[in-house]
Amino acid sequence: MLLLPELTTQPALLAAIGLGAYLLGSIPFGVVITRALGMGDVRNIGSGNIGATNVLRTGNKAAAAATLVLDAGKGAVAVLVARALAGEDAAQLAALASFLGHLFPVWLGFRGGKGVATFLGTMLALAWPVGLLCCATWLATARLTGISSVSALVASLAATPFLWLLGPRSMILLALALAALVWMRHRANIQRLVAGTEPRISR
Repeated sequence: MLLLPELTTQPALLAAIGLGAYLLGSIPFGVVITRALGMGDVRNIGSGNIGATNVLRTGNKAAAAATLVLDAGKGAVAVLVARALAGEDAAQLAALASFLGHLFPVWLGFRGGKGVATFLGTMLALAWPVGLLCCATWLATARLTGISSVSALVASLAATPFLWLLGPRSMILLALALAALVWMRHRANIQRLVAGTEPRISR
């Protein structure tokens, strides 16, 4: 649960942290990397998404790996800086703000990605055992199904029971909110899964 006593004592700092985390989260690394490598705009490739899975559809595994690491890293950095400046409540605020930045980036007209890598990065920074378990869940599900969207949906849902078992339980409300946003951004994928037309991860 987000409990923010600092809001009454240092609202300006928290506002700055929230804005900074949002702007960091909104950096579209998938777009930046593909353009820098002369691969065009990733939004014109495959699903049109800006994340690592769609970058992988270009055939450039290094570009996809870099996108994955940087999208996860921006969420983790936002959380770690916020924690150092103003504590755990600020860290949760930064996690939410950076995640929203990825989903709704100001630089791309508020049309961003699905947030899976950024979700995993924030979880790793907020509670690394839970983050590692979420990453392992994603990898195991991807290995079993070969479908990136299924891995994302399962890993995002898994964060809540992992937090319930391992703590901190104060993060459960945040985890539920992030998972709900992940599922919302995967609406089209869910429809394709039901129809049996969802593509598998490119190899």
